[in-house]
Amino acid sequence: MTFLDMLGVAERPNNFMLYVGLHPEPVRLPSKLKGDGSRIYGFCASIVDGVVDLMSAFKPPIAYLATHRAEGQLERLMTHMRRFAPPVPIILDAKRGDIGSTAGQYAIEALDRNSADRVTLSPFVGNDSVAPYPKYNGQGAFLLCRNSNRGGDDLKSQRLASVDGQQLMYEHIACLAQGVLNLKGQLGLIVGATIPTEIEGVRALVLTLPQLIPGVGAQGGDAVATVKARWRPDAPIIGNSSQAITHASQDVDLAGAARHEALKTRDVLKAARAKRPR
Repeated sequence: MTFLDMLGVAERPNNFMLYVGLHPEPVRLPSKLKGDGSRIYGFCASIVDGVVDLMSAFKPPIAYLATHRAEGQLERLMTHMRRFAPPVPIILDAKRGDIGSTAGQYAIEALDRNSADRVTLSPFVGNDSVAPYPKYNGQGAFLLCRNSNRGGDDLKSQRLASVDGQQLMYEHIACLAQGVLNLKGQLGLIVGATIPTEIEGVRALVLTLPQLIPGVGAQGGDAVATVKARWRPDAPIIGNSSQAITHASQDVDLAGAARHEALKTRDVLKAARAKRPR
């Protein structure tokens, strides 16, 4: 199946697209796990088990595991997700961005070794930083387009003289992703939930590309405004809540607390979709 096919299968039971970033913040782990990097897999697997039937995608970040020399645990976690949630696509959060043979090695790491369905990339060194990823059949990448962090304006909102000074950098990235970079239809965009008006602007430029929308939850993104920003059934907006779900509990019921928070987020997003302009 294609990535969009997998999203569709995962979405049907809940009638909405929500993904969780599995971010095991060391200082926020339950007391019995703090300081023990060998137990990251067990922590993340508990979260997966609690929300498995509610998610349209999982997004594990390499950095949170590599810091603790836990790459082997990442492989175990990928296997766990494949086994217990086979229709749910996995987006490996790596934000790689390099060229030539190095870019090719990063593609092997994400899409071959870790068998991710998508990987997150930074496109700022140009087209050849993206080129190796669509070579994998059915796999591909999400490109950083408009960040949800405060520093996102430093580069992404700058106007480009090469296009008569009218187009912002993030708009140019969106157009490239829709066009020359996306020859096999295997790319999507990352646009932060903290800026819903710009989600709408990107959607107007690239009607057919899926968008990952980080920042719903702990980063303060407005879930209702996010969904109203031109949600389309043929080019899904996939809302994210990471820390709010991953660190919903400090006690033993990690799966139950994560599930409770995921249900709350899903219901808010579904209600917003029902009220969106037609």
